[in-house]
Amino acid sequence: MIPPLFRGFVDDAAVFPPGSASLPDAVRAHLDHRVRWYRELVGPLLVKTSQLTELPALLDRYWDGSGEFRIGVVADTGIAPVAKALDGLPGGVRAVQIEAPVAKRGEDPMPGVAELKATVGDWGEILVYGEIPLTFGLHEALDQFTGTVITPKFRTGGLLAELFPTPDELAAVIVACVERSLRIKLTAGLHHAARHTDRSTGFTHHGFLNVLLACVRAVEGADAARVAEALRHTDPRPLVDVTYELRDTERPLWAGFGSCSVTEPLDDLIGLGLIEEPVQP
Repeated sequence: MIPPLFRGFVDDAAVFPPGSASLPDAVRAHLDHRVRWYRELVGPLLVKTSQLTELPALLDRYWDGSGEFRIGVVADTGIAPVAKALDGLPGGVRAVQIEAPVAKRGEDPMPGVAELKATVGDWGEILVYGEIPLTFGLHEALDQFTGTVITPKFRTGGLLAELFPTPDELAAVIVACVERSLRIKLTAGLHHAARHTDRSTGFTHHGFLNVLLACVRAVEGADAARVAEALRHTDPRPLVDVTYELRDTERPLWAGFGSCSVTEPLDDLIGLGLIEEPVQP
């Protein structure tokens, strides 16, 4: 059983870097995740808008039609085409969320924010994540999301060092969202529980338990300096101690994160004793 704290924690972003799986491979793997004992950990399969036309044939080939096939649509071709793409989904497929970047890094996010706010009404009752670059204009964009159905999404990693925010930068964003009563979603770089440096790239990654503790501290009223302290831990033991006590509660503030690997976070949670793998008969 997956404790409430970790249900829907990891969206299946297999088609995105660094994994970059083909859509057929991603669909097959996601269908396998759906029948595994850890299925409650896994969110929807994230599919780019530009890939949606491929989906019906793949599902005809690999899916038996049981249950409901849940996807998250990532608007890689812009915000405007999403509504038409949603209309073309095959039966049994439900888009449960839409993720739309409002600007590239270094661009003014406000035009994209305005377009997203004007468009979300065309998408019906669905979760909407607006990805804001961690550069100038961020706080103004957050102000525009306040009181809307849009949840901000932030990038915590990628193929370039500049895409990994420092603990101070990420802490400031977390506190800013708490101040505005906004939830957050994160993506990229969060494959492991504790902060660490990847040997192959030299990039220092945030740990998902660090982020979880940082969110708890922020909701409790901690300032950005104390929240940043939670993000700096490289020893998982203090993170585990706090997290274990929270396992039966709903996740505070943090909607979850997209990862090209579902099993890497799962393996860490099992190894740290936060999720118990069933004993096979």
